[in-house]
Amino acid sequence: MKLFGLSLAAMLLFGFPFMVTLLGSILLYLAIYMPDMASTMIVAVVQQALTGITQPALVCVPMFILSAAIITSGESADRLIAMVKMFVGHLPGGLAITTNAGCTLFGAVSGSTQATVAAIGGAMRPMLLEAHYKSSFTLGLIINASDIAFLIPPSIGFIVYGVATNTSIGTLFLAGIIPGLMILILFSLYCYTYSKIKRIPTLPRAKWSERLSAVRRGLPVMGFPVIIVGGIYAGIFSPTEAAAVAVLYAFILESFIYKTMTLHRMIDAFLRTGVITGVVFILVGAGQAFSFLIGFLQIPEKLLPPLFGTDPSMLWVITIVVCVYFIACMLVDPIVAIFILSPVFQPYVVGAGVDPILLGVLVTLQAAIGSATPPFGCDIFTAQLIFRRPYLEVIGHAVPFLLILILATMLLVAFPQIALFLPGLAMT
Repeated sequence: MKLFGLSLAAMLLFGFPFMVTLLGSILLYLAIYMPDMASTMIVAVVQQALTGITQPALVCVPMFILSAAIITSGESADRLIAMVKMFVGHLPGGLAITTNAGCTLFGAVSGSTQATVAAIGGAMRPMLLEAHYKSSFTLGLIINASDIAFLIPPSIGFIVYGVATNTSIGTLFLAGIIPGLMILILFSLYCYTYSKIKRIPTLPRAKWSERLSAVRRGLPVMGFPVIIVGGIYAGIFSPTEAAAVAVLYAFILESFIYKTMTLHRMIDAFLRTGVITGVVFILVGAGQAFSFLIGFLQIPEKLLPPLFGTDPSMLWVITIVVCVYFIACMLVDPIVAIFILSPVFQPYVVGAGVDPILLGVLVTLQAAIGSATPPFGCDIFTAQLIFRRPYLEVIGHAVPFLLILILATMLLVAFPQIALFLPGLAMT
């Protein structure tokens, strides 16, 4: 597999899209090392890729992406920010805390870290700079706070993990809520402390009449978590049906309540949805194909037994899995990492008795961390594109947030009920 690794690294360094590097490296490996079976294996790889993208549960992905595209075309993000700012803007670090809370609330709309970077970051960064926060701090805050969107339903990460491991997506949605809120609190405490030390100016305290007005303007956006989480656990509809209802609600909200949707904006939302969905599904298909290839070559059987040992404990299995995902998601797209690694680790996870819901939360958290962590975190490049800032400036204040996310991972391992409490409550 050395050739595969070298070709993968070379294509990434030359700027090829990741799906091209992955599929191209697979074809190169087959052509050189398996020439007699190349045609047969290529057919098998294509079939596996198609199998990966035809999972029924993936139907909800483009619909959640479309609902987020509709919302980002209108006023919802601005109204969410205004609502939160009215309550915490006067505190030390109020604008930074508003960014954290805005990313969390917008995560309940989009489920996408990149959409959250664009929507909340685009609105909050000018305010943060005007309040005398350093540029590197604002960028680190935005790309890391957007990680919370990967844990708050409707998380695309949970959908992909659920498909890859046959785990209940609805239960994963519920399990991500408290960990997401925990990270919101940890980030906000850091921002509060940072702002006091740096003596960042605060905003005037808002009047209660202003707060109530902001709540009235922003409250309709909070219908999304009610629809998605409430609808699923009330038994009204499935996660896929919830995605369809979310699109309808987004259209009604922006077209008839906020009256911001135009034909041009709607067409643009559909076009953006098509592009993002295409990328996601190509990554899913490529991940499925690569997972098939490494399984066919029996690579897990050669590498994993020495790593896990003969009778691994539950804690050891969790530690190994979390560390591998943490490293992998810094180097490759998190969606691909989830699809490739989940089937590989599944026998060890099941054998050690690890709760699949807890593991799903831990894996998705590592995917979120990887989205904002050098060298290849996708949110880093999203921020570069949106804010037109150099790479080193975007990652300049990443370390404090990374340490907080590692702390959150350790808390989840030490106290599994942080993730399992709500699913357990729903089953009683």
